[in-house]
Amino acid sequence: MIPRVLVRRGSESKITSTSEIVTGRIENQNAVTETIDGTEAVIYNIGIIREYSSKGVTFATLHLQGVKSCIEIAHKLGVKRFILMSANGVKPDGTGYQKTKWKAEELLKESGLEWTIFRPSLIFGDSGDNGSSEFCTQIRDNMLSLPIPAPLFYKGLFPINAGSFSLSPINVKNVAEFFVTAINRKGSIGKMYILGGPEIITWKKIIHQIALASGKLTWKVPVPLILIKAVATLFDRYKWFPVTRDQLIMLMEGNTVDKHYFTDFGIKAIPFVTDNLIYLKY
Repeated sequence: MIPRVLVRRGSESKITSTSEIVTGRIENQNAVTETIDGTEAVIYNIGIIREYSSKGVTFATLHLQGVKSCIEIAHKLGVKRFILMSANGVKPDGTGYQKTKWKAEELLKESGLEWTIFRPSLIFGDSGDNGSSEFCTQIRDNMLSLPIPAPLFYKGLFPINAGSFSLSPINVKNVAEFFVTAINRKGSIGKMYILGGPEIITWKKIIHQIALASGKLTWKVPVPLILIKAVATLFDRYKWFPVTRDQLIMLMEGNTVDKHYFTDFGIKAIPFVTDNLIYLKY
């Protein structure tokens, strides 16, 4: 089974596996129809962490309207199976990112299609492209490569628990395995899975692991969330600013999981350890 992939013009080289490539944007219904026509299942994993409204790059367009369009076209073409990439922590009253992801889930649940929803925690790992949007690569380039200390965020006035909020990082290859396995897994139809790696790791330790894997020496300093959010409110519209206000809010909420599905799906977990972060040296 060879996947057919909808790819924006200019990004074709990022597809390193054997695939049929359709060039176009998610807003182009002809391109979407060409991508879905004759397939066994739709996998929707478009997601952004920062909006650029002037370019039409918005949460509403890519997280919600794109899903709505794919659902409608899947119905017309008789493609019943639909797998959605959502995110851990999405909710109707959250950030713009969280609200649009949640609304997309609700659309899919009400669609009448044979759906499965995955909500991954923090995703890490070499995805085969230039890695510029990968979480650990961003931390390396935007925080650990600057001549300033790495921030240990904390709420309130006193840095007693700076950098102590926790995450459950899951490797991108494991996420892909869950998606592919689910296609023909009847028991996953109509279910939602919150995916995370086997370890619960604090922000402080994540920074340390990324620094070790990158071959960088780093020092850390407590940073009050209220201060960095104020700065982000002014500058997160610019691509050069390393973090948005919404990202900070979601990060500080923590991102852990209570249940692991690796055994259920027959998948071997790739842990968040230095050996699995060697791509950061390049």
